[in-house]
Amino acid sequence: MRRRGMTVLLGAIFVALLGIGVLAAPIPYVVLGPGPTVNTLGVEDDKEVIQVKDRETFTSAGELRLTTVGVQPSVKLRGAIQGWFSDDEAVVPRELVYPPGESREEVEERNAEDFEASQSSAETVALRELGFPVTVQVKTVAVDGPAAGLLRPGDVVTSVDGQPVPVAVRLTELIQAEPAGTVLEVGYTRDGTPATARITTQERDGKPRIGIGIEQQQPHPFTLTIDLTDIGGPSAGLMFALGIIDKLTPEDLTGGQIIAGTGTIDDLGRVGPIGGIPQKLVGAKDAGATAFLVPAENCAEAVRNRQPDLPLLRVATLDDALTALEELRAGGEPTRC
Repeated sequence: MRRRGMTVLLGAIFVALLGIGVLAAPIPYVVLGPGPTVNTLGVEDDKEVIQVKDRETFTSAGELRLTTVGVQPSVKLRGAIQGWFSDDEAVVPRELVYPPGESREEVEERNAEDFEASQSSAETVALRELGFPVTVQVKTVAVDGPAAGLLRPGDVVTSVDGQPVPVAVRLTELIQAEPAGTVLEVGYTRDGTPATARITTQERDGKPRIGIGIEQQQPHPFTLTIDLTDIGGPSAGLMFALGIIDKLTPEDLTGGQIIAGTGTIDDLGRVGPIGGIPQKLVGAKDAGATAFLVPAENCAEAVRNRQPDLPLLRVATLDDALTALEELRAGGEPTRC
């Protein structure tokens, strides 16, 4: 009996040690949780997030908070189990965050590039809203391309088949909306004089093209900088655009409330979907937000993961977001998810 008891005891100890080893072993998953929120109208690390020189700025009684997702890149089974039972966290396969063949450093570098691009688009669309138009200028003309002899460097492209070209991305969309071989009537100005050219598109790299390189210009008499580190990805674009507009106009977009949100934005003001909605809603709620701006394509997910007393406001464009904030200030009922 003594030998049998010792065997049982040793077996129990072995199983316990094995269990501890398994629980401490790394697994191919990551844990997503609520990340920090940042007031785009405020100060972070002793610096204004949105900095403007040579133009008057205005303060706000409320906040416009971008939201983020925190990632635990190295997860052990114990941590994954805790995440599975948490209401605030999600456990997802590592490859969804760090694709096979890419190092963690490469992913973070790409996220940093996306974050910088989101800032650029936020600035472009916000300044367009404030009356600073974009011009799409021809920079180069391929000598063997469709536009050779028709367009020149310095020409400003204004339309395609009568449809305006307010930003560079729109020119690309209009050219590629029809198959290669289509004749397009391209409106432009040269030295201030308007003109048109009929250009037949050609297929290059699998897409219709007219053989020009372009650059986007948006003159404005002040300097605008977004200074924020340790955040990546494109999902802060909407909140940056709103922050820029709020700082450069006397009207307080927030109405004194804490407004959180997320969403990519392009130069045309279109708001795109993002990941991590459940975690961002938790972060917004913890930050005291009184409303959350949700990209239209994320509405169903947001509704499934809604937080108590946090209205979900549906936005598909920057104009939608501005309208929603205006209705909140007026005590109205913005469009909800």
